[in-house]
Amino acid sequence: MSSIEPWLRGCETDVPAVGRAVLHALQLAEEDLRKWCGNLSDTEVNARPAGAAPVAFHIRHLARSLDRLLTYAEGRSLDEEQMARLRTELDPGATRDELFAELTAALANAATRVRALAKTNLEEARAVGKKGLPTTVGGLLVHVADHTQRHVGQAITTAKVIMRTGISLQT
Repeated sequence: MSSIEPWLRGCETDVPAVGRAVLHALQLAEEDLRKWCGNLSDTEVNARPAGAAPVAFHIRHLARSLDRLLTYAEGRSLDEEQMARLRTELDPGATRDELFAELTAALANAATRVRALAKTNLEEARAVGKKGLPTTVGGLLVHVADHTQRHVGQAITTAKVIMRTGISLQT
């Protein structure tokens, strides 16, 4: 892992600017989560200090929401499997290895989809959720980046609280 953030490495130059920024956000997410949460124990990834959502939730939610948001960006509706996975994001008992395997797969899948979407009309209208809330392909791509980074920050903050206070056995 480089100490230089992805957006300053001169990579992904074959992808238009918006898609490139999203890819950089996803790369940074993986690097930061591995750095700050990759050494937590299974107990620690499931800990809920002061009732906060566990690191496991943030990693699962990040991984699974990428699929949901990109499905909307592709102009499709969510299927039952995606909805079922949504309902299990806060389930206890995750292992660190399972979480990082899911994260790695989700990020690789998302990168492929972002690359394809980045070459489309970013102003094309899209609808989100059962209510069909209005947005665009570009709006969804930007949200993929900021939503991902939001949950990375929350996971890291939770991990730091756990490591600093040693409250990993609290639930």
